[in-house]
Amino acid sequence: MLKQELRKIYKQKRLELSATERLKLDDLQLIQLQRLPLENHIQLILTFWPLEQHGEMNTHLYTRYLEHAIPNLEVAFPVMNFSAREMNAVLVNDDTEFVENEYGIHEPEEGEVVPPEEIDLVFVPLLSFDTNGYRVGYGKGFYDRFLKKCRPDVITVGFSYFDPIDNIEDRNQYDVPLNFCITPHKIYEF
Repeated sequence: MLKQELRKIYKQKRLELSATERLKLDDLQLIQLQRLPLENHIQLILTFWPLEQHGEMNTHLYTRYLEHAIPNLEVAFPVMNFSAREMNAVLVNDDTEFVENEYGIHEPEEGEVVPPEEIDLVFVPLLSFDTNGYRVGYGKGFYDRFLKKCRPDVITVGFSYFDPIDNIEDRNQYDVPLNFCITPHKIYEF
């Protein structure tokens, strides 16, 4: 299937899940995340604020787990520059204020910008993924461009309520595959 088709299908599939179903699936994905063999060198994670209007999984739950499991873990959130079509990672703490941008994405109001090569782990948003680790995002390419600036050994993790499709037919040379995708019942490693 093509990305545009997959975006439409999987946006709808997520929105058809009830709030109760999503809570249960989020908990199951947290259990899977706890089984992920993360290295001891992880000190900085880039996560993202879930978009409720798109039925995204509760990444706050997963980030809080890692903050508890990894002492002194630093956490960054993306800040988008839509005119330049680029993204920065901004460090946050318990006092950070978040503001909603014009696209409904919560971003840190201020904070230190972290160079991409310092990030050890990235939670990557997706709508669908395939058995080769490629994902369908929201179509703007922010994460693919950002990930190309990260170290080759950065760990990329996606989360999906649904199993992978066989193949995304129209992927291209700019698409960056995931290392892992976590579903409620399985960790896919690529």
